[in-house]
Amino acid sequence: MRPSGRAADALREISFTSGFARHAEGSCLVRMGGTEVLCAASVEGKVPPFLRNTGQGWVTAEYGMLPRATHTRGDREAARGRQSGRTQEIQRLIGRALRAVVDRPRLGEITITVDCDVLNADGGTRCAAITGGYVALVLALRHLERMKVIPRAPLLGQVAAVSCGIVEGEAVLDLDYAEDSSAEADANFVLTDAGGIVEIQGTAERKTFSESQLLSLLSFARSGCARLFALQKQVLES
Repeated sequence: MRPSGRAADALREISFTSGFARHAEGSCLVRMGGTEVLCAASVEGKVPPFLRNTGQGWVTAEYGMLPRATHTRGDREAARGRQSGRTQEIQRLIGRALRAVVDRPRLGEITITVDCDVLNADGGTRCAAITGGYVALVLALRHLERMKVIPRAPLLGQVAAVSCGIVEGEAVLDLDYAEDSSAEADANFVLTDAGGIVEIQGTAERKTFSESQLLSLLSFARSGCARLFALQKQVLES
């Protein structure tokens, strides 16, 4: 039995609250079990220097955790004067994931920055940030449509992410902190609704895992992301 009482292939309870950050062009508060991440998309009418005069837009992300998002207080990275390697790695992952579903030449020379701030952490914060960040991104693109800055949202599809792992020899979907901290292997899968793989991050913690186990995790991830895609559509259509 999993600590949460869920079946091996069950997601945690998930909800999206759109428009949570009232001043952002697009925003979403995503809850995945005890993990809560506020995703806010901001629009700027310029691009980084390496994209100037190319006609292409840019989508990027920033990620951070509030000091009491975890069991003990963590220092603010701004107070330390630098970001941790973990923070930099996660925000680059979020940016890559979101760019995978945007036709940047159709966006034009516009930058959309998706800020992902972890309010409460209970495992899977990067997956929640990607999944909620997509909703915030779409809302920002719709804002640009309404303002007649772009004729149509340049989306290539949906993107979502979910964690899977090997716990006590069994594959499980959507690990919470209790499982993540004791898993024999854990992986994060970033997938598109067309079946594409954006990224797989997988690590053996206590012992190696087999190719067949990896395929089991991928199968769980695909079924979990299919449910996430349906929930994204539901909130964006409401």
